[in-house]
Order: sequence, then structure tokens, then C-alpha cells
Amino acid sequence: MTTRFLPRAWRALALTLTFTGAGLLMAMAPALSSAGEFPDHPIRWLVPFSAGGGSDIATRIVARHVGETLGQTVVVENRPGAATIVAAQETARAAPDGYTLMTAGMSTLALNPWLYKNLPYDPARNLTPVSTLVSLPIVLVTSPSSDLTDMPAVMHYLRGKQQGSYASLGVGSPHHLAMELFLESIGGRATAIPYKGTPPALQDVASGVVPMMMADLAAARPLIQAGKLRAIAVPAAQRSAQLPDVPTFAEVGGHTFEAAAWQGVVAPAGTPAPIVDKLSRAIVAALQSPDVVKQLTLQGMEPTGSTPQAFADYARAENERWGAVIRHKGISAE
Repeated sequence: MTTRFLPRAWRALALTLTFTGAGLLMAMAPALSSAGEFPDHPIRWLVPFSAGGGSDIATRIVARHVGETLGQTVVVENRPGAATIVAAQETARAAPDGYTLMTAGMSTLALNPWLYKNLPYDPARNLTPVSTLVSLPIVLVTSPSSDLTDMPAVMHYLRGKQQGSYASLGVGSPHHLAMELFLESIGGRATAIPYKGTPPALQDVASGVVPMMMADLAAARPLIQAGKLRAIAVPAAQRSAQLPDVPTFAEVGGHTFEAAAWQGVVAPAGTPAPIVDKLSRAIVAALQSPDVVKQLTLQGMEPTGSTPQAFADYARAENERWGAVIRHKGISAE
């Protein structure tokens, strides 16, 4: 799959799926006619990360409620590996009958197509959007012992004669790209120091080994509240309810800059629209449940939920936005 195909592919993804050919219509007839009875056996919901992480926790919280709404068991299965590619490939190959779902976010739908030349799945051709799931706010943090006490100090450091550095969760991660977008917006430069996980990266920022990091608010909040990290600003349109005292980038002179990691739900391409709509309504209902909202908020996540069309539009826009950053910076995961 070539990168020049992607914008057209995402435009196609945002359109209503239509089928031509009598044979295909006849093949789809049983699935369409049974949409009212769907589901009549357990649903698999794949998570492309290890158990216990934020995406896994969010999926399990929502899946439990979805199962109750649909009157059927929803089995969450972890398929970590290769920047979500393992789970995406399995989902793409599954039967398009509504019984396989996947938690898919920025990497799966918006970043991987630009980072990998030979991606074994095409998000536009092989996956069908069902609903957005959660937004994972990001916060810029520094060490309390450093001189980077506020946004002007951070920007001065990043614009300095000597190139700065920052902790990153790997090439092409949402946090890496958020930092690169920030650097681009202020005319700064810095070297990404890669880490294999959030805890060691935050620990090195806290101890001053690396100056700063764009981090998941959920992971950084306990260290911020304990005084082990300094929160500079959040790249969002408004302050986070989780850290109401932390300003936005725009408030403190960091330019108008917004970035957040996000997750949604997809099914195999070709899943009948009535089934996709039924799944979407169940997921949105879960995300509007006070109990689910409370549980997700306590984890530092913001529940979203949307129609399939709205998710397709959002994913396409994010694909184009971050694709421009990746191309401009020459970033590749290969």
C-alpha cells in the first residue's frame, strides 16, 4: 500500500458502504435478515495491547456493559504486538458478521499507514468504523528540580543553540508525534530519547535524566500530585478535569496546539450496516452510563462514543493531520 493512496482511501471510508452485484447481495442477505436477532453467540473483542494497560481497562469496562445491553457475552482477548498490527490483521481477516471487534486508535488507523511501507492491512479497505471509545489526554511534564519551570522556559530551551532532548515512547507513538508537532509550531528542535514503556520514561524525567516528556495524563497524574513531576501544560482546547490547575498550551504562550491519544472500535470490512449500527448504539449507551463514565474518569480517560460515520470522519481527519507531520519530519518505523 502506497502513501499516496491513503487520502482517497479515507474519503472512501467516510462514505456509506454500498454493494453491487446480485451474487454479493444474495450472499449478504442472511446476515442482513438476522440483524434483528444479532447477537446469538458470544462476541470477541480484540485489544492490541497487553492486559492491564489503559486501552485494555477501558475495553473491559465498556465490554461488560455492552454485553448486558445486547444480552450476550463479550469476550475480551489481548493481541499485543507490532504497534497494533497483529490485532488489526486478525480483525481484517475475521468473518464480517459482527462477532469480531477490535479496539483501534491512532496507531492502527492514523499512524501506521504512514509509518510502514508494507502494512499488512489497509484501514480503509479492511476495517469498518463502529464508534469512538475514549480520549487519552496528554500533558507536558518536566522534573521539579530542573530550570524548566514554565512554558517560556521550555520554549527557550527547545529554541536554544544546543539541541535539546525529550523522552519518547518510540518512533511514531502519539506522544512522539505530539512533541514533534509542538516543536514544529514553535520552531524548536530536540532529540527523542526512546523508552520501552511509560514508567521508566517518567522516572527518568522525574529524576532529571531527560528534561521533559509528552505523557499520558493518566500515567503522569499520580507523580504530578505527589510532586515528583511538574506539569507544564496540556495540549488541548480546554483544561483537563483531571488536572484543573494545569493550563492549556494556548494559555501560557505555547501556541494553539492540540493533541491527544484516542481509541475507537472497528469491525471487519463488510460487516452489515444494521449490525454495525446495533453495536455502535450499544457502545455509545455504555459510554453514557454514569457508572462507566465514573470508572473511565477515575482511570484518567475521557469517554467519547459516536456514530460509525462520525468515527470514520474523525479517523480520516487524524490520518491526514498526522500524516502531514510524519511526511514533513521524514519519520519512519522501518
